[in-house]
Amino acid sequence: MTAPTAAEVARAIDHTLLKPEATHADVAALVAEAVELGTYSVCVSPSMLPVAVPAGSDLKVAAVCGFPSGKHTSTVKATEAAESVARGADEIDMVIDVGAAREGRFDAVQADIAAVRAAAPAPTVLKVIIESAALSDEEIVGACRAAEAAGADFVKTSTGFHPAGGASEHAVRLMAQTVPTLQVKASGGVRTLEQAQAMMAAGATRLGVSGSRALLGGAAPGGSGY
Repeated sequence: MTAPTAAEVARAIDHTLLKPEATHADVAALVAEAVELGTYSVCVSPSMLPVAVPAGSDLKVAAVCGFPSGKHTSTVKATEAAESVARGADEIDMVIDVGAAREGRFDAVQADIAAVRAAAPAPTVLKVIIESAALSDEEIVGACRAAEAAGADFVKTSTGFHPAGGASEHAVRLMAQTVPTLQVKASGGVRTLEQAQAMMAAGATRLGVSGSRALLGGAAPGGSGY
């Protein structure tokens, strides 16, 4: 199987800016760079919405929800998601209660996701961040199945902010095998074209990347990133 080209990788990227110190000028620059690089979307914090997308561009806008801890109540997450959609978000990337997954309370995980799904119904795309590096394989499987049962569109590896780490090929492969009806987003530590290609080979159809220019250009990434 031929590895995806840089242009094909670009079309799988959610070009991401989630730093707390981000400004509206930073988001405007993010959008301009996303259009130039040909990424699928930009992913921003809810407070940065609405995001101005150039006329004629097919660039999508994603916003995070319950980010980055996932320890918000379902009511808060649902309200946040609904507000983001009302302010122009095409996609919602929500964080589960990782502790509930570690406790095996997958009914609670499912209910949490279902609340956000109800607040942001299709055609809004719902991605569910399970923080895979903090979970065992069994817990990853349980969280993915909960996301599927709750009507999510994607399962996503990581916030990129957890000390346990980000995406791994193993987690992506396990997620893709567990819920083949859903898509998989790999995020957290994907910084080179080779890493992106490996994640896609493992089953990822979307990538969360902050250093997209460096990744697509093959240059060494500058600084830490999502």
